[in-house]
Amino acid sequence: MRDLESTALAEQQILHGHVHVDEIDHAPHGHSEVEFTDVRVPATNLLLGEGRGFEIAQGRLGPGRIHHCMRLIGLAERALEMMCARAAQRVAFGKRLSEQGVTLERVAEARILIDQARWLVLNAAFMMDTVGNRAAKKEIAMIKVAAPNMACQVIDWAIQMHGGAGVSQDFVLAHAYAGARALRFADGPDEVHRAQIGRAELAAHATAS
Repeated sequence: MRDLESTALAEQQILHGHVHVDEIDHAPHGHSEVEFTDVRVPATNLLLGEGRGFEIAQGRLGPGRIHHCMRLIGLAERALEMMCARAAQRVAFGKRLSEQGVTLERVAEARILIDQARWLVLNAAFMMDTVGNRAAKKEIAMIKVAAPNMACQVIDWAIQMHGGAGVSQDFVLAHAYAGARALRFADGPDEVHRAQIGRAELAAHATAS
């Protein structure tokens, strides 16, 4: 009974505010602002130990980050597919977009960027499987920077190919871009990962010399 009362009290003290991402409502699986005021947690409910919450969170970040990157590759593939379909259909200035040099260049660059990211992610996954998350932290940091930036660029090119319709609700591209852009700071922003990669690289060269 006491546990139920404690839970009810805690729930009353949590304030929820639904958050939109780039003005897009992510309900029902989106994000909320949560404020805890004077919430007490019974000692029996502690996981791992007091002050070790960040340690628990870090334990899932490696698999979580690679999951994000895998999804981003799929998202970019879908954007490239839409870009190619649009280029084949749309006619501007007397010829199809697919016949224009800038289109060919962007399609080619998109394919290169996607496959580069895919191989980086496969390498990180291999490292996680063979040497563990801790030893693969540089590779994980690398894909967390590379994949979201790649997806943002490819989706942006697809939006540009669709013109004004690309930022409307007629296509999924604006929603896809908002999700990809948010992942540049989910599970750690680009700057944090770049700093980690830089430190690891400098340390490796210092050891070699």
